[in-house]
Formats: sequence, C-alpha cells, structure tokens
Amino acid sequence: MPTAEAPYRQIANDLTAKIKSGELKPGDKLPSTRELAEAYKVHMNTASRALSLLHDRELITGQPGRGTYVAERPA
Repeated sequence: MPTAEAPYRQIANDLTAKIKSGELKPGDKLPSTRELAEAYKVHMNTASRALSLLHDRELITGQPGRGTYVAERPA
C-alpha cells in the first residue's frame, strides 16, 4: 500500500514546480515560513523543512533579515 508523501515534500515539490514553470522567477521573494505554514495548513517546522529542502536543491537562497528568494539559474 503506497504511503502519502510527507507534507514538507509536497510543499517543496509544489514550489519547485512553480519555479520550473516560471510562475516564480529568479529573484522573486517567497512567502515567509509563517505564511507558507498558513497557506498549506501545516506547522511552521514543516514549512521550514520544505524551504530547507529547496535550499539543498539550490532553488532558493536566503538573505538574513530580508527573506528567501528564488535563486538565479546557473548558466
């Protein structure tokens, strides 16, 4: 019996799809962890874990005190 995908992976995959489709462009600011948690109806830790996964995939960059942004695509 297949198991449901972890919520943080669902969020990360959703944001990845938006980045790859161009809906979110390089330099676009992502919602805050709190805003993501509210939008996806998950705990802030889950939203934070999703952002960590996107950072590991090098799709986003964090700017301390400013927020999280879609990373520039490598040439």
